[in-house]
Amino acid sequence: MEAIVAVYSDWGIGSEGTQPVVLKADRVHFREYTTGNAVIVGRKTLDDFPGGRPLKNRNNIVITRQNIEIEGAEVVHSTEEALKAAEKYPRTMVIGGASVYKQFFPYTDILHITKIDLAPASDSFFPNLDELSDWVCESQTPWEEENGIRYCFCEYRRISR
Repeated sequence: MEAIVAVYSDWGIGSEGTQPVVLKADRVHFREYTTGNAVIVGRKTLDDFPGGRPLKNRNNIVITRQNIEIEGAEVVHSTEEALKAAEKYPRTMVIGGASVYKQFFPYTDILHITKIDLAPASDSFFPNLDELSDWVCESQTPWEEENGIRYCFCEYRRISR
């Protein structure tokens, strides 16, 4: 299983349920990596999407405690149900939010990280992969800049289980 997330220089990922700083290049990168694949997303994060709707051209697996139906998505209520639903697809990516990343971190072997060289106030954080001995950065693009903000794309791989 894979995950994709944008992190700030302090490994913050959001504040009050949303991203304080959003880069167009990161949105393009996210779309390129997730389109055509299955995605696992929390219901609160889904609410932050445009129109609060599942993402187009993806198989959306929404994890929630609520007993609801969401048009265009498969609703599950546990980690186990989400993992079972993901088995139907050749590639599944966890796309957030913070509690969902944490829930699926033990099952994730590849992480697509956008590093944003900025540290806005965050109340949600991703584990600092550079400090974890079982993760290695296999590739990193050169630093680029958008609206005066530096960013790069990295791929981390779990090296031990």
